[in-house]
Parts: sequence; structure tokens; C-alpha cells
Amino acid sequence: MGLSRDTFYRYKAAVEDGGVESLIERTRRKPNPKNRIDQMVEQSVIDYAVEQPAHGQVRASNELRKLGIFVSPTGVRGAWLRNDLACFRDRLRALEAKVAADGLVLTESQVAALEKKQQDDEAAGEIETAHPGYLGSQDTFYVGTLKGVGRIYQQTFVDTYSKVAAAKLYTTKTPITAADLLNDRVLPLFEHHELPMLRVLTDRGTEYCGRVEQHDYELYLAVNDIDHTKTKARSPQTNGICERFHKTILNEFYQVTFRKKVYADIETLQHDLDVWIQDYNTERTHQGKMCCGRTPMETLEDGKRIWQEKKIA
Repeated sequence: MGLSRDTFYRYKAAVEDGGVESLIERTRRKPNPKNRIDQMVEQSVIDYAVEQPAHGQVRASNELRKLGIFVSPTGVRGAWLRNDLACFRDRLRALEAKVAADGLVLTESQVAALEKKQQDDEAAGEIETAHPGYLGSQDTFYVGTLKGVGRIYQQTFVDTYSKVAAAKLYTTKTPITAADLLNDRVLPLFEHHELPMLRVLTDRGTEYCGRVEQHDYELYLAVNDIDHTKTKARSPQTNGICERFHKTILNEFYQVTFRKKVYADIETLQHDLDVWIQDYNTERTHQGKMCCGRTPMETLEDGKRIWQEKKIA
């Protein structure tokens, strides 16, 4: 068992005296309620944290002092820890819960804090999405150079809800190729499943942005009534879903297949890519926020019910 005889009998005696719970290591630290702030002061700290979730412990201490409530920044921090308000996200969560429960009208500072959280979530790759087709993420990925063919670019599309992906290879990076992926692979897939494509998120590359009347991609979106959202400038992490997919396809497909086979044309590489994409969508389990261990296609099928309920409502 990996235990000495002395340790074994010591554990055995402890179990006989106090049960299995006696084996759990317990901290010797004991709370000292005498050092805690008064209950009324603590409640004031909690109320202020919900009212001003963006303020740190020093700012909260200073503002409370103006109201005649004297509590140190350390005291504020201790009250936050005891009431699960330690970080900005926790305080925003408490604010959202209070608004939902009491139907409060948000102040300007509270609205600004919630908007900041939403922007931070998008910058970290956390994008609000309600159902399949609510928001698609599109990006361009440079694959490499094939001898006799030239540069190879991959147009990538990922549904932000289900993580269903589509990809197609091109020798150029233009608005026509960006629109062709949607026309050839994406919209037919969502039409087959009777789902809409409401909005597309892209970076600010020239293949995606331009004047509607002179830009093929923008014109295609306008004709199909698809809203276009652009990422924050110089912030590639805003389109983090596509960026993460590019890392996956590089590690699991390209770096493997280029070591197994020499490609002389783009058609053969596209065929192998299609096989991998099919396996990714239907066989490979995904740990995404909505997938939870299911395949992307299973998540899309389950998400159709949410869209049907919204359409009926």
C-alpha cells in the first residue's frame, strides 16, 4: 500500500475513534470574529459592491468614508471574500442577479461596467450566442506553399454556438473567395437544417471590409440579409474561436498530412481536408461552452429546438 506499519495503525486508530472524517486534514486556523467589521458596515460594503462593481477595494473604502462608513481596504476585501464578491466578475454576477430579482433600473456606471465585461469577454474569445446561426466567425488561414501551385489560403467558418466548421482552400485571398465559402459550404448547410445565418464576425482584412456597392463580400452579405460585425482593431483574440480552430487544424491535420503525403495539386489536399472536416463535425467530441463533450453536429441538432422556440414566440 506504500504505508509504513506505524502509519497504518495510526490511521486505523483514528478511523475507529472518529470515523473517516478524522483522516481529513483540517486547518488549525480559526476565524477571529472580534476582528471582523460590524454587520451593518459589512452590509454597506456589500451594497456598495453591487452598486459600483467596477470599483476596487481602495476606491470602495474611500467612497464609503465619504458616507461616514469607516472601513479599511483590507476590511472591504474581507467582506467581499466572505460574500463571494472577490473579483469584478463576481460583483457583476451579483448585480445581474439583483436586477433580475428586483427589476431595478441600472445606473450609467452599472451599465458601463456590464458593457465593459461584455467587451472583455469578446476579447477573450467569449462571445454571446443564442442558437446555431446566431453568429458565425470567419477568418483566413495561410496554409503554406505547394510546389507548382503557389500560396495556399484557407477560408474558415465556425458557428460560434455549435462549433460546426467549414473550410475551403484557395490560391488567392480576395473578397470573392471569402464570399464563395459562404455560398458553397455555409449557407447550404444551414438551409439544409432549416436554420438562419443572422450575423458574421470577421477581422478587418481587405477580403472582408469595403464599401458595399464595390466589395463582393460585403455585397453578398447584404443580398442575403446577413449582418456584418468586425473585430476590434489590432485585437486578433476578438475572433478567438476561429484562431483556436486554426490551431486545432494545424496540429491535427496539416502537420500530420504533410508528413504522410506529397501534394501536387490543391484538389487532392481539399479532398483530404473535407474528410477531416467531416470527422471534426460528426465524430470528434468538443469541449466548447455549448458542446460539453458532444460533437459539433450533435450540438447543432440540439440547438435547432432553441431556434424553433424563438421563431414560434
